Amino acid sequence: MRLSEFWIAMTDEFGSSYGRTLAQDFVLTDVGGRTAEEAIAAGVPPREIWIAVCRACDVPESRWYGVGQLRDR
Repeated sequence: MRLSEFWIAMTDEFGSSYGRTLAQDFVLTDVGGRTAEEAIAAGVPPREIWIAVCRACDVPESRWYGVGQLRDR
């Protein structure tokens, strides 16, 4: 997953305003107790961050690859 795909998935799943707020404020234990934005800045792969967001927000597994996105090969 590219960073641009991460942001598309966040917007598709949560909406543009809430997706950005979630990325800025919601601390994810699966990426070292960082927010999504902090994890991005620290070099954590976007796919790992996306999966952490999905787990923390109870997104159904069928949408873990991003709404409208292809599954990783």
